[in-house]
Formats: sequence, C-alpha cells, structure tokens
Amino acid sequence: MTAPPFTISCDECSLQGTDACDDCVVSFLLDRDPDDAVVIDADEARAMRMLERVGLVPSLRFDDRAG
Repeated sequence: MTAPPFTISCDECSLQGTDACDDCVVSFLLDRDPDDAVVIDADEARAMRMLERVGLVPSLRFDDRAG
C-alpha cells in the first residue's frame, strides 16, 4: 500500500505572507503561481529530507493552519 501524497498549499500555510516565504523549499524548487499547490509523494519527500540534511535545499517551513 502506498502512502497518500503530501499536498502543500500556500493558502493552508500559517506562514503565508511572512518572511518565511522568501526561502521556502516550495518557492526554492518551483517558480509557480502562489495559488498552486505542490504534491509530493513519499519517495520525493524522503529525497527532499535528504537534500535538506546535507544543506542543498532549505528546510520545509510549511505549517498547516488546520493542524
């Protein structure tokens, strides 16, 4: 059984519109419209954590407003 994808939406982030957006990993990876969600599967999430650990990408700063 595969894990459901992890969805990041700027509209659901409690840090939206703050300085945290300046170096958000989502902004770092993609030049996208602010209203576009980014869906990351489990393998991609693991790869992102590995890149973060070695300092190649900034930390994920998403903080779900609902949770």
